[in-house]
Amino acid sequence: MFFENKKVLIIGGTGTIGKSLISNILKENPKFIKVLSRDEYKQFLLKNEMMDCHNLKYLIGDVRNYDSVYSAMKGIDYVFHTAAMKHVSSCENNPYEATLTNITGTNNVIKAAISQKVKKVVFTSSDKAISPTNTYGATKLIAERLITSIDHSKGNGGTVFSSVRFGNIMGSRGSVIPLFKKQIVNNKRITVTNLEMSRFMMTLTQATNLTIKALKESKGGETFVLKMPVIRLKDLLSVVMEETCKEYQLDYGEIQIQEIGLRPGEKMYEELMTLDESTSSLEFTDMFMIPSNLRNLDLYEGARKAPKQTYSSENQKSLSKEEVRQLLKSEGLI
Repeated sequence: MFFENKKVLIIGGTGTIGKSLISNILKENPKFIKVLSRDEYKQFLLKNEMMDCHNLKYLIGDVRNYDSVYSAMKGIDYVFHTAAMKHVSSCENNPYEATLTNITGTNNVIKAAISQKVKKVVFTSSDKAISPTNTYGATKLIAERLITSIDHSKGNGGTVFSSVRFGNIMGSRGSVIPLFKKQIVNNKRITVTNLEMSRFMMTLTQATNLTIKALKESKGGETFVLKMPVIRLKDLLSVVMEETCKEYQLDYGEIQIQEIGLRPGEKMYEELMTLDESTSSLEFTDMFMIPSNLRNLDLYEGARKAPKQTYSSENQKSLSKEEVRQLLKSEGLI
């Protein structure tokens, strides 16, 4: 087992992805997992939830603070960097704060990992980093570039860095699904930006498995992109309305939908890989991999050249309404 007797640090470990990583890695009997986050209350909740687990260590600290990150990495084998300011509107209204967390924080992780001789680091990025139209995407793009560029400058050996790009994670904190359900039950009215929007959606299980796989497979400087389904907002909303009305015995016809228009920085569709990136990328059964320029592509078994195209939610076939329903049910979201 890959993590058996290994020492793991999860930065932002009290978030949705962080907690899922903890649950999965614990199955492989690591020596211990350190959880670094700045939210004392969420750590308190996690401690209560994982009360019977004795190889979890909890550290209060902020990724913006280099000393906190450096101390947390002492003796660590593998690092998952999941801490971020994630909400588009919060980043738009507080761009400098987003820069401190998402860019300066990532740079702190890189410097500390090299200094502490960590074996591997994986950074969690976002589809919003592609052709960014908002502060969140722009900061994630720069953070990705920091991860990739270190492969050029660190020389031979040393810490291996890689990134993974996520779409929207269904059921995560900030997900629209629980918000829609709450609005239906409490108000019988749903506010949406634009029903014609499309998004890449992934389950928490998919996101977790991709992140762990990226750590295991990385050679240095890669960006891993999961092949994930496209869901149209109108189909997602329709399924959530139908299932929620059925569960709470509400009249579907009484639920009102109010379109409020795109918020600052929002796009009608998202991209996971640009045309330029696709020209040098490799394709696997379940994901794409954008390599570092220095990497020998023969090192990646089972890979083939990726098709030359923009990987966008606008040009990918979307799930049918019934496929959306089955996906949400399989994750216990409806």
